[in-house]
Amino acid sequence: MGYDISEIVKHFDIDGEYIYSESYGCGHINDTYAVYFKRNDKPPVRYIVQRINTEIFNEEKLMHNIVLVTDFLKERIAAEGGDPFKNTLTILKTKDGKSFYKTSEGSCFRVYLFIEDTVTYQSASTKVVLENAGKAFGHFQKQLADFDASKLYEVIKDFHNTKKRFEDLLKSIEKDSENRAKSAQKEIEFALKRENYCDEIISKLGSNDIPLRVTHNDTKLNNILMDPITGEGICIIDLDTVMPGSLLYDFGDSNRFGANTALEDETDLSKVSFSIDMFTAYTKGFLSEVSDTITECEASLLPFSCILMTFEVGIRFLTDYLEGDTYFKVTHPLHNLERAKNQFKLVEDIEFKLDEMKNIVSNLRG
Repeated sequence: MGYDISEIVKHFDIDGEYIYSESYGCGHINDTYAVYFKRNDKPPVRYIVQRINTEIFNEEKLMHNIVLVTDFLKERIAAEGGDPFKNTLTILKTKDGKSFYKTSEGSCFRVYLFIEDTVTYQSASTKVVLENAGKAFGHFQKQLADFDASKLYEVIKDFHNTKKRFEDLLKSIEKDSENRAKSAQKEIEFALKRENYCDEIISKLGSNDIPLRVTHNDTKLNNILMDPITGEGICIIDLDTVMPGSLLYDFGDSNRFGANTALEDETDLSKVSFSIDMFTAYTKGFLSEVSDTITECEASLLPFSCILMTFEVGIRFLTDYLEGDTYFKVTHPLHNLERAKNQFKLVEDIEFKLDEMKNIVSNLRG
């Protein structure tokens, strides 16, 4: 990307001599590098250097959230007898004590300790992997149960405000700026019939029927560093979207892709279904960690959250299709419409299996 990483790292309090850097990972938001440093006769030490995407994030608010959450987690991890430098991210400060460095051109960089001897998975190949993922994200929630989420900024406004997402869809239908509404009539009708879903969690947050919590908001499997031998979660990473919300958002979104039998780009809808086995595995792991902190109202809404988060993503794809593909990257003109069809098929299947999912939650809670 044209950044001189060897010059960038000079501004951070890193012990050792810079050797080289290389692009790292498969993220689409920030530019990420693994950077190698030499320390005397010891093997090279790695760090993660990231250029923060300031077109999406306000760097001050973003790093404010991450610093507060990781500092809190380090205290909890130490109290549990864990390793604060392995079980959560560690931010290396700049030489003037800041959490990020801003260049004269306005580019912002941060540095994390590299957490060695871990693996990530791009998809859940077995129920064991998904159960461990549920346990990892559940433990993340358990550790942060006493954190005052109101201290965090909303780094992406209305990110899971499904009511607002639905209003955006209505505007795009009415405007029909790309003359695409006719080709998406079936999907539009599907969405309009389910408007009542949109306010279910937001209204309960507003009335304090469910608590405001720290939420990760990007609970993909590859955001968990796992032990390559035991398969257990070691560290939750990618905290950029950590902000106030409901744990139902994280739970529902985890199952939206973890329990989906197909990728969200799959056009053969006969392959798209919601796996009860995978849902059970994730839920078992998740509830094993949050059983003492989750409320009755939250527990009762766990199955519904899978519908809501799938529906939300579906209407976002549909809105973007109607507006000319301005947000999600596409490879062909119907890409976002195909994605919407995929998510809506999944919504239908979860609706069909909802009672079974409720029984599974009830049985797992004992």
